[in-house]
Amino acid sequence: MAKLKYWAPVFMMMLPGLIYLFINNYIPMGGLIAAFKQVNFADGIYGSPWADPWYKNFTTKDAFVITRNTILYNFAFILVNNIFGIIIAIFISDVRSKAAKKVYQSAVLFPFLMSMVIVSYIVFALLSNENGMLNKSILPMLGMEPVSWYITPEVWPVILVVVNFWKGVGYGCLIYIAAIAGIDKATYEAAQIDSASRFQIIRNITLPSLVPSIITLVMLSVSKIFFSDFGLFYQVPQNSGAVFSTTNTIDTYVYRALLEQNNSSMSAAAGFYQSVVGFALVLAVNALVRRFSRENALF
Repeated sequence: MAKLKYWAPVFMMMLPGLIYLFINNYIPMGGLIAAFKQVNFADGIYGSPWADPWYKNFTTKDAFVITRNTILYNFAFILVNNIFGIIIAIFISDVRSKAAKKVYQSAVLFPFLMSMVIVSYIVFALLSNENGMLNKSILPMLGMEPVSWYITPEVWPVILVVVNFWKGVGYGCLIYIAAIAGIDKATYEAAQIDSASRFQIIRNITLPSLVPSIITLVMLSVSKIFFSDFGLFYQVPQNSGAVFSTTNTIDTYVYRALLEQNNSSMSAAAGFYQSVVGFALVLAVNALVRRFSRENALF
């Protein structure tokens, strides 16, 4: 009774947040039943007939393509953003001038704060068939023919990885800079006294000290590996049907199935599939991390 009285104020403060969480996050989950029904708006979700067979909405000719694109793009994003984020963080941390360091940090973070709609217009200014900088200035200067970027699917994996890197690397970079700033300076001084080269200091002191941050960022990224940046895959390619084979992901498929094809059942099935597999992947990766580095696991 004494413990209940002690913790009662804490539970009372938590109550509004828990109520909001329940209403906003858990009550809508009842709509997942739409993934197993042939929804029509006349009968409503619960009155609509069940899909026959029950997995009908999960079978689509686009399932392999959207799953492949979502996973491979996210693997590329995780790899590129973390590797270059660490490299940039090390370079910025070596800058001696505090003013210059702040300028570099702000410059790296600035694209991360931009709306993806604005980013899509920047990309369009570069890739436009008629007036794009690449087709009008850069390619002719190199003696190359103009490229119809928005109807050439094979170039988009590179474009999207570059755009995601430019926009997103700043977030992880700042976390790595903060982690480097937390390393004991005496360790670096001892290494310099022992005549260690800059490369040896990075390899034996900086990188091992960044391991917990790397594991955390990678695990958070892996937890969203079945999710994609809708703006990146929808806005940047200008929703061009000619490049769907390399730009269509689970998120854009859900949007098109719901709003363009008016197929709420298939949209719900794709979202359900995305959430369940993503959750299972988080548990699997966390279990793997716990096996080799228990202190760095999320739970």
